[in-house]
Amino acid sequence: MNFMDFFRKKSSSNIAKDRLKLVLVSDRASCTPEIMERIKNDIIEVLNKYVEIDKSGLDIKITQVDAENSTSGTVPALYANIPIKSMKHAV
Repeated sequence: MNFMDFFRKKSSSNIAKDRLKLVLVSDRASCTPEIMERIKNDIIEVLNKYVEIDKSGLDIKITQVDAENSTSGTVPALYANIPIKSMKHAV
């Protein structure tokens, strides 16, 4: 992946591929789309106490990663890319 790839808009086909991957991984992790949405909302709620986030750039998903000390091969992992607009200062 190139550094400039972060600044390019995703094509609709790439977005569709990402959504399909999310559905497949969610299915393998026994995590329904409703549960994923609840997880996402809970994370946003907690973070909003401390930072202002860019919800349009928010990317939270469950992926599969290689298990270090397991014979199963891969395990589900939560991936979160959360752009922060600014820090909130305690009053």
